[in-house]
Amino acid sequence: MDLRYKGKEDLTNSVSLLISILIRYPEVAKINFDPEKNILKFTFIHAGVMTEAEIAGLKDKALSSIQVYNSLEYKAPRIINLDYKISDGFTMIEIQRDVDTLVQEEIALIVELFRQYISKNLVTEESEQLVEEDLEVQDELIEHMLESVKMKAENKRLYAFREEGRVLVFNK
Repeated sequence: MDLRYKGKEDLTNSVSLLISILIRYPEVAKINFDPEKNILKFTFIHAGVMTEAEIAGLKDKALSSIQVYNSLEYKAPRIINLDYKISDGFTMIEIQRDVDTLVQEEIALIVELFRQYISKNLVTEESEQLVEEDLEVQDELIEHMLESVKMKAENKRLYAFREEGRVLVFNK
């Protein structure tokens, strides 16, 4: 296989992964892929300023849930981190996960945790609701792209976010 083609295929898989996650989960505001650290960073937005206690509660619940899920799957994640930033009356919450141990089911767990914990204050992109069959196809695509990215030779930092109903992907 031509190495130039292989690099483009890896980039395509990485881009497809980010796009698929944003399409499947409108609660994810943006997603970054850092190939040097081999981590995905999921950003959720809370419509308002969260208190230290609220953030500590969310962090405890999210990190312990992710750790329990991984222990049940007999995996030892390298990176599980939650960070936040407050800006313009919003709280941006970022979950960092290493790609090597991440699976689609864990992404679904993370999103569901945010749906339940933040609920009405979780900023989501209003879009057409995917039907159940489309959701299953997106889940399978995410799992396939995750596996492809795990075996990649890709070295481009990617950044994807939503804007006016579109998903935009850039390399940094």
